[in-house]
Amino acid sequence: MFTSKERSNLRSMAQTIQPITQIGKGGISENLIISLSEALEARELIKVSVLNNNDDDPKAIASELERLLNAQTVAVTGKKIVLYRRSSKKDFKHIVY
Repeated sequence: MFTSKERSNLRSMAQTIQPITQIGKGGISENLIISLSEALEARELIKVSVLNNNDDDPKAIASELERLLNAQTVAVTGKKIVLYRRSSKKDFKHIVY
């Protein structure tokens, strides 16, 4: 769980990044989980966009992604989801929040 200051710092970092993928009417697939997990391992902080043709609530999608990826939701703003997971790579410059 993040403190409000940590969450604020991560949200400000996420403003400059582009969404790495989109979740459409197909929802969350196994391949999507694999690619998001790899992206989290490489970047630690990612943004995902939920398309208008997906009828699910973005907060529910964020909660499901959080559970499946063992990540933390930083923010859900409109149809954008920001996720964080500390990388397990050694010799990696981790995000300092």
